[in-house]
Formats: sequence, structure tokens, C-alpha cells
Amino acid sequence: MITGADSGIGRAVALAFAREGADVLFTHLAEEEDEASKTSQLVEDAGRRAIAVSCDIRAEGNCRSLIEKAVGEFGRIDILVNNAAYQMSQPDGIEAISTEQFDRVMHTNLYGMFWLSKFALPHIPEGGSIINSTSVQAYKPSPHLLDYAMTKGAIVTFTQGLAQMVIDRGIRVNAVAPGPVWTPLIPATLPDTVEFGKQSPLGRPAQPVEMAPAYVFLASPQASFITAEIVNATGGTPLP
Repeated sequence: MITGADSGIGRAVALAFAREGADVLFTHLAEEEDEASKTSQLVEDAGRRAIAVSCDIRAEGNCRSLIEKAVGEFGRIDILVNNAAYQMSQPDGIEAISTEQFDRVMHTNLYGMFWLSKFALPHIPEGGSIINSTSVQAYKPSPHLLDYAMTKGAIVTFTQGLAQMVIDRGIRVNAVAPGPVWTPLIPATLPDTVEFGKQSPLGRPAQPVEMAPAYVFLASPQASFITAEIVNATGGTPLP
């Protein structure tokens, strides 16, 4: 199960898991039906089942219903990828961040992840995984993305704390911290994208497909000794 997989990293992760033999249930926003159909087609072309669900994870009831649907379709949830996120650049500083924007960022990036993890855990068997999407912003916050960076720092803490909480259940919790990645979110939320990604030591943004293998690895038996970890995929930017 993957949130926010109508495009970008989520879509790439959905396809990568499908190619490894996984059926995929993923979420998308109501206005992204066409893009969700493209993700479904990619998963089905890989020979696996795709279930696209229009879902606003900012509401607790929606998260509960989403888990119930996944369990109803598959009987269990082997892997939960909390990937959905929202950001909006505010170059004019904290004064420009409205309460409406702040609430949207917090509820999308944190509340949804918390509720979905909480409701999914009883249905994740031993050997299963929760994988969260954090960011280089958790460690090197850009001032114009203050609220977004706050949530990504919280995701690191949540990942490390939850991993210790569920380790006795045989469930692993990890996260991936991408650096700059070119996704549809970037031109939609940043005023100037000409220099985007050039600050990375590799000198360019990543493509979503370059992130997907990290998620597959963390869910694989080869990563059975890895939990409470953050896999940094930052294009060479050193992180703690």
C-alpha cells in the first residue's frame, strides 16, 4: 500500500514493487484520476493487480476506511509506504505561511502517516515493513520550505521511535530521505525551478525512478537487519 502514487516517487515505487511481484493499492487525490490511471496501467503491465483509491488522508476516517479496504482486498498489508506529502514555497518568510497552509502541510505529511501506521499495524504480519518518505529538508531545511521541512524532521523521529515500538512484532520501520527530485510537485509549488537540484554535489535533481530501489531494498529480506534507519539518497549531500 502506497500513498501519493499517482505520480512522482510514489508512482515509481509502485512500479518497482509490482516488478518484484507485489499487488499494489495506492492513493491519489480526486483531481488526479487520469494520472492514477497511468500508475494503474504500469502496475498491470508488470503483471500485478492495481487498486487506485481516491483518498484525502488528512481525515482520520478516510485513513481508517483506506486500511479496511486494503485488508478487504488483500487480507493483509505486507508493506505500507507513507509517501504522500504537500509543500508550498513561501520565500517571504514565516509571516507568509497562513494557518490554512500550515494545517494542510501538517495534516498531509504527519497526521495521515500517523493514522495509517496506527490502523495498518494490526494487519501487518511478521516480516512486514513500514517505509516513510522523509527528505534532505529534515537535516538541511530551506527557509522558504519551513513548514514542510518541520514535517520531514518529525518523520525521521517518528520512524526511529515507531521502529523501536514494534520491533518485537517482527515489523521493521525505516525511511528514505531523498534530495532534490524532479516531480510534478516541484513546478507546482516552487516559483523558480531553473536552479532546482543544482545545489546537490551531483549537480542535478534526481528522477523518481532513482529513488524507488531504496524502498524495495528496505522491504526485502536482504534488509532484515535494518530498522529505525534513514536511507539518504541526496545526490552526495552528507547527512547525519
